[in-house]
Amino acid sequence: MKAALCTAPAQPLEIADITIDKPRGHEVLIRTHAVGMCHSDLKFIDGAFPFPMPFVPGHEASGVVEAVGDQVTRLKPGDHVITVLTAYCGHCESCLTGHITLCQEPTLKRDEDEEPCLHKADNTPLPHFLNLSAYAEQLLAHENSCVAINPDMPLDIAALMGCAVVTGSGAVFTDCNIEPGQSIAVIGCGGIGLAAINAASIAGAGQIIAIDPVPEKRALAESLGATHSFDSADESLVEAVITASHGGCHAVVEAVGRSQTVALAWEITRRGGITTVLGMVSPNDPVTLPGPSFLQGRTLKGSLMGSAPFPVTVPRLVNFYLQDRLKLDQLVGERLPLDQINTGLDKLRAGDGLRTLITFS
Repeated sequence: MKAALCTAPAQPLEIADITIDKPRGHEVLIRTHAVGMCHSDLKFIDGAFPFPMPFVPGHEASGVVEAVGDQVTRLKPGDHVITVLTAYCGHCESCLTGHITLCQEPTLKRDEDEEPCLHKADNTPLPHFLNLSAYAEQLLAHENSCVAINPDMPLDIAALMGCAVVTGSGAVFTDCNIEPGQSIAVIGCGGIGLAAINAASIAGAGQIIAIDPVPEKRALAESLGATHSFDSADESLVEAVITASHGGCHAVVEAVGRSQTVALAWEITRRGGITTVLGMVSPNDPVTLPGPSFLQGRTLKGSLMGSAPFPVTVPRLVNFYLQDRLKLDQLVGERLPLDQINTGLDKLRAGDGLRTLITFS
């Protein structure tokens, strides 16, 4: 099958023929329909986060189940599914207390003495990126990394729910637990940030403040429910947000992944409020916060996938979409075939706010 292979940091991906094994145990073989291009992939492709190369990136996928392993119980061939990078074991303390994104055994990979699931054409084993390696015509995943969805949901749009939408909405519904009438700010209006803004509107937030340097992204945020939008380069930004939110926001979502924006998020959070960091902050980008601010009862919270219990959350998000409350079509900018994936990566590097989908016929 064809797949996009990352062979060196910050270099164009190569379209190559690779082989994929049959599903074993709890594994599911999926015919890929679409994959959203996510900044998280880019951080590994460009080498900001180390990963053994060569590898097949991609994780925000949708598709149709083709075959299942002999221990799979919740999925069957023909099911429409989306994939999530946080597989969960179901039996550790985190899973048993309802925090599956914090699973203590989240990889669920094949044992070392088992045959790897992916190989290059010359039979060289390939690592399984985030348990998915989705930029390929087929992918193999643990059943706990998959969620079956209503077949009425457009399968290409559904791919966004595997990362951007479940993460952004989860930050609002789960991490921030926003209440009707409360204020929330979202820093960074890419796919995750825009999903958070849409979710805040669904949750009934009173002030929804979008912060981004790109005018087009701010306009899109307003179309999804933002009541205010500000340029992050504005020198009076902090004062403007505190004024608009009547003393600082009850919740702030950081969806950029830089130390400066984490500090900004903390600064515009009101006393007793919650700052949730979704962005992947680089290991060499330390965050510094003023010590006295910790006396103000604020909560700084890191989050993976919006802390969402995705087997429950994703079907609800599908319902929101089918009810025309979750506006996902507006998040998609372009659909590209696999052999044009490097064009999509260039758009990511340029800061294009709309999601590019890699689609498979």
